[in-house]
Amino acid sequence: MKFGLDRLREEKKLHRQLAGRRLALLGHPASVDENLLHAVDVIAGIPELELVAAFGPQHGLRGDKQDNMIESPEFFDPVLKIPVFSLYGDVRRPTQSMMNSFDVLLVDLQDLGCRIYTFITTLRYLLEACAEYKKKIWVLDRPNPIGRPVEGLLLRKGWESFVGAGELPMRHGLTIGELAHWFVDKYGLNADLTVIEMKGWIPSSAPDFGWPSNERTWINPSPNAPNVSMARCYPGTVMLEGTSLSEARGTTRPLEVFGAPDIPAITLIKRMQHIAPTWMIGCTLRTCWFEPTFHKYAGQLCEGVQIHVDKSSGYDHLNFRPWRLMCLVFKALKSLRPDYPLWRDFDYEYERDRLAIDLINGGSLVREWVEDNKATPADLDALAELDELSWVNERRPYLIYD
Repeated sequence: MKFGLDRLREEKKLHRQLAGRRLALLGHPASVDENLLHAVDVIAGIPELELVAAFGPQHGLRGDKQDNMIESPEFFDPVLKIPVFSLYGDVRRPTQSMMNSFDVLLVDLQDLGCRIYTFITTLRYLLEACAEYKKKIWVLDRPNPIGRPVEGLLLRKGWESFVGAGELPMRHGLTIGELAHWFVDKYGLNADLTVIEMKGWIPSSAPDFGWPSNERTWINPSPNAPNVSMARCYPGTVMLEGTSLSEARGTTRPLEVFGAPDIPAITLIKRMQHIAPTWMIGCTLRTCWFEPTFHKYAGQLCEGVQIHVDKSSGYDHLNFRPWRLMCLVFKALKSLRPDYPLWRDFDYEYERDRLAIDLINGGSLVREWVEDNKATPADLDALAELDELSWVNERRPYLIYD
């Protein structure tokens, strides 16, 4: 199979379309071709093309920043002799001088298929900027590593943020190229957009259902995205960022493991089974202990749970619902410990006036459901299923690969 970057490297007709244009690249560590050559080097190595600038999103072009809310500086690439602009530093949106430096922007970002992953917010901002400054934008498409399933509430109006790019569900099931088309139509952007489509990607194909692990090496798109298992869990476990529970940053299994020094893991799992056993299918939950080397509870022994979603653990792609699973974790914990200080109140992704858990969920409905002793799984299901069905219908015109 071929990703968009592979096609750009190989196809002379694409070179001819870009010849004589000043090119910029938006990329990150996973922006590599099938030979694991980074996109900046691929583009710089094509004689007909002129690469004049690059942009780095959150965590930087080379993935140099480990945690959230750690900004990346601009720098001058000493090898390629081009400026590398940061879109997670002094600005999140490109400035006029940045936009004036190029004619065509090439976007090569590996997404995780989750609304709050900030790379898609950066994509929207650059689509808007390219429309404003009359620049062409080419998206070099890549797989959605967690495939086509849809899950979660739609982001509510007024809840847009850097972790809320638009009125999407938590798990949207689109590639970054398909998302680009949706952004253009949804928000009426007069953008000169071209998507270089993949060849040979079949999102419904077993056993991977999204990521072609038999053909392509996984490269961390961000420092705490080390494998496909993490990507599968992420639409649920990302909510841990808005809680006092550790998402296991500072361990080797971030965002697959969760816990804290003061939670009884076995009791928690039993309460989850009592409340909503159907929300636990498609994976295996295992109690474990871990000690983060940094971030929450650094140096403290935590009792917790690992969510196993590899092939041998009984992973069921169509029935695994990570967003519901983690909503259930919060509900069960509050059921056991009503006074547990679950919601973390802190500055989160440049927002200071709204709780992180609400920003992550694109509204307050999840938190309110967790805190309401009378609210049942059926209540949350009823809300989510309406949004999920609505999104499945809305996204249908944008599916390139089905």
